[in-house]
Amino acid sequence: MQQYIAKTLANLEPVLADELRAIGANGIRPLKRGVAFDGDLRTLYRANYELRTALRILVPIHAFPAYNERHYYEAIREIDWSDFMRVDDTLAVDAVTQGEAFRHSQYVGLLTKDAIVDQFRDRYNRRPNVNTVAPTLRVNVHIQGTHCDISLDASGDSLHRRNYRRDTVEAPLNEVLAAGMVLLSGWDGVGAFVDPMCGSGTLPIEAAMIATHTPPQHKREVFGFFKWPDFNRKLWETVKKEADGRVQAFEFPIWASDKDARARNATAINAMSAGLESVVRVEKTPFEKLMPPEAQGTLIANPPYDERLKMEDIAAFYASIGDRLKRHWAGWNAWLISSNRDALKHVGLRPSRKITLLNGALECSFQKFELYEGSKKN
Repeated sequence: MQQYIAKTLANLEPVLADELRAIGANGIRPLKRGVAFDGDLRTLYRANYELRTALRILVPIHAFPAYNERHYYEAIREIDWSDFMRVDDTLAVDAVTQGEAFRHSQYVGLLTKDAIVDQFRDRYNRRPNVNTVAPTLRVNVHIQGTHCDISLDASGDSLHRRNYRRDTVEAPLNEVLAAGMVLLSGWDGVGAFVDPMCGSGTLPIEAAMIATHTPPQHKREVFGFFKWPDFNRKLWETVKKEADGRVQAFEFPIWASDKDARARNATAINAMSAGLESVVRVEKTPFEKLMPPEAQGTLIANPPYDERLKMEDIAAFYASIGDRLKRHWAGWNAWLISSNRDALKHVGLRPSRKITLLNGALECSFQKFELYEGSKKN
């Protein structure tokens, strides 16, 4: 058994913990923007291939205190890096620092790289090269005060890159955020799903992958652990085959609609790229005319915030959303995400749940509205 860390976005930790339980991980421990867990090599491979709300899977290899640059450099050199890479391999370092002892993440990254390549140079009179795009080994450094955690990045590229996005419109949702929103909503692939402001189609495509049990990384060809000395190709192929074998048909409608023709086209292209064009139905209907496809279901929308996409009268726009929901979507659960909390107040409906999420650098409120005929009491 080995300890691992799955990184995620703020407030998606409980969703990620549930996903880890579902794949058989043990010792699950919530962290800030992450979840620690225990497992074997199979668990590591499943985590990379099957987790929808993970950004990266890290393998901790060393932790130590460091009070200055010299302490840190020497501690990095004490690690035997030949266990993880050869002198002909390439290297990249990602560093995050917090506190007074180490203030500059980029400098810590350079110091880490220097300590590693100096060890190889002293041993072999040669040094590994740096490759920030596709290295053999990606090292992750996290320093909080004087405490230093060194990990290996098993994912390589960030896991939010699903490789189905072929076209995009302005301000697309991060795929991990979109999957997290769908899972937070409680929609589990039973019942209708609608995104009436679909943009690039990330929400309905992630919903379709959840509904069909399609692995989020089914289009990815390379993970970081492929290049590691202990990579077990036979085990990996077994894990992938088992996950792919759980894909199932979906009988309820998933509708994606947008008033912008370019957004609808982007959604259709991306759904086809994901292999889900038969599951995601792209509508040419603006929200003010869109009718529910069934009596009950889940609606999730990411309307403009008046940040990157400017609106002439944002308050009136949000009021129109609330009016449309109240008049025509009774029986449904509607979720809206926005960084414009003042605009959300103009929806005119009482949210039954509020969750703070980050969309890029924007702090957003993800709010649930339970829609009824008349009053909730009645």
